[in-house]
Amino acid sequence: MTISQVGQAPRTRADYLPGDHGMWFFIVGDLLIFGVYFLCYMVYRGQNLDVFLYSQQFLSQGIGVANTIVLLTSSLFVALATEAVREHKIRDAGRLLSLAIVLGALFPVLKMVEWIPKISAGHTPGENLFFMYYYVMTGLHLLHVLLGLCIMAFMLRNLRQAAQPDIKFIEIGAIYWHMVDVLWLVLLAVFYLMR
Repeated sequence: MTISQVGQAPRTRADYLPGDHGMWFFIVGDLLIFGVYFLCYMVYRGQNLDVFLYSQQFLSQGIGVANTIVLLTSSLFVALATEAVREHKIRDAGRLLSLAIVLGALFPVLKMVEWIPKISAGHTPGENLFFMYYYVMTGLHLLHVLLGLCIMAFMLRNLRQAAQPDIKFIEIGAIYWHMVDVLWLVLLAVFYLMR
């Protein structure tokens, strides 16, 4: 115990910030960048409401909801896997994380099922501002999903190969994946639900 810790109550789980400061800095920065995109989208939507409302009709709310279910369920498995690692249930964590990866991998598949017919029908980023924002923002989110899947693959490798899994690395990956979910929920509301 150091001198600065004398007289302090021991840290409890309630005041423990998972991951590390670098990841939190990245997440806040990423959310701010997306926030600027959302703000610009709302300004242009207000100026071109008829075009935006007309274009929204071509989006599939069913696929949007399916993607939401896939990501939220995947995040649930990531959270359960993280908790299992904390409880030293490494095999359970590996199974849960594998399920999270499989579900997360469905997101790009569903996104292609949605995008390909739209692009084939001529609804491209060059059609109007709505579709430009739609493809840019959902495309950036898709890149985040793909990066998250890579991170989770490394998390799984860490669980399977390390004698003692790195809980901080598991937490960092989980935090990133949860941020991907938060971004998708806003995208769902803005593009698919808001009328």
